[in-house]
Amino acid sequence: MANTLLAGLNLKPEEVDTPEKRAAYRVGVIGCGQRGVFYAMAFAEAGFKVTCADADQSLIRRLSKANILRGDREAEVKLKRFVRTEQITATSDLKKAVAQSDIILLAFSPKIDAKKSPDYSETESTCKQVGAALQKGSLVVYAGVAGFGLTEGLVKETLENTSGRKAGEDFGLAYNPIQNPKLLGNQELRVAAKDRASLNSAGAFFETIAKKGVKKISDVKTAELATLFAAVKRDTVAALVNELAVFCENAGIDYAETTTLLDGEANEAGTVPTIADEDNRKEAYLLLESAENLNAKLRLPALARQINEDMIRHAANLTHEALRNGEKTLRRAKIALLGTVEPESAAAAFIELIEAKGAKVRRYDPQGSAFEHAEASQSLKRTLNETVEGTDCVVILDGQELRRLNLKKLRALMKSPAALIDLAGMVEPSKVEAAGFTYRGLGRGAWKK
Repeated sequence: MANTLLAGLNLKPEEVDTPEKRAAYRVGVIGCGQRGVFYAMAFAEAGFKVTCADADQSLIRRLSKANILRGDREAEVKLKRFVRTEQITATSDLKKAVAQSDIILLAFSPKIDAKKSPDYSETESTCKQVGAALQKGSLVVYAGVAGFGLTEGLVKETLENTSGRKAGEDFGLAYNPIQNPKLLGNQELRVAAKDRASLNSAGAFFETIAKKGVKKISDVKTAELATLFAAVKRDTVAALVNELAVFCENAGIDYAETTTLLDGEANEAGTVPTIADEDNRKEAYLLLESAENLNAKLRLPALARQINEDMIRHAANLTHEALRNGEKTLRRAKIALLGTVEPESAAAAFIELIEAKGAKVRRYDPQGSAFEHAEASQSLKRTLNETVEGTDCVVILDGQELRRLNLKKLRALMKSPAALIDLAGMVEPSKVEAAGFTYRGLGRGAWKK
């Protein structure tokens, strides 16, 4: 900890305007998922000493070996350097990490349970542990996904009750609304806090990594809502795209080709049909819960969320149809899934659904090695050929590397007739069919022509 009283709460820009000065301060990142690791890397690169803490021992082991960021080679190289030089350290001793840190980033979020409702139990439990070790003068920044009122409600109240300290007086409390931590240094950052001391300190702290400046917001709840609104808007656009894509499938039309004829704002970048809805999923359910608590109806966001959730089942139906075209069924079909599958992701839900229908799944992730996936299920294979050999069907989940697939070689390894389902728009339908596959794809109505 810096040798300055109230080192986090009374932080001044001139006290952290060089890497040498920042080295005197320790940042504690609570939560070692990818969100937390990207925060840790950003502040380590700025010159701070960073301690990452998490109760999940598997995350600590992976972070200690610098193999937690699969698929981002540049980030992996940086992380290995920070771990090797001990600029970033990892521990399961959360209380010790908190007690030794000037600035504490809470990089975890509420979970969404099986009933699609926010579950705050882990959030509250972790905040209690943080509060129990919170030192006077620390700055706490909630950097997870926040429901309306979460920062000044559950987070603040739990920290105050367990620490016996007052936010804004004994410790600082701020909120950093950001959806994609990978882009931390390449966008205007925002910090929100109710009291001036917390707001100015958080502003000075985030200025050390913000290439495009920091916007300071004095109303935390407004900042929370703005972040939720932005996510729900993206979710609603995604739902419309998914609806139109299914229409194109039924009409025998290529959605991708159709969108090239759209002009201006009607053809928004990145609006492609997908089952990968997790980017906005949590925010959508948090906003819907807030609306219910306020007795306000948000009909369009609720419908959009349902449409996007249904795309997982639609993808399973496409897989079933492709197999049925070759007089096969999902039951006992051997299916090769190509792409990254994160816990609680749409891809994981898709696998669970087709396995429940009797499919036998093998997985190949072009982004990671077998060593990195030591704790993954036995279905994960080391090579593409091993994954595909003897299977009835290939499903492409994601991965730019998969654009270079040798379709004829792939087809020769599989049972006949073979099917290929493209859920990521990676390959052209005509090339897939020319290689001898039965083809299905989101929004690609080629097989109906």
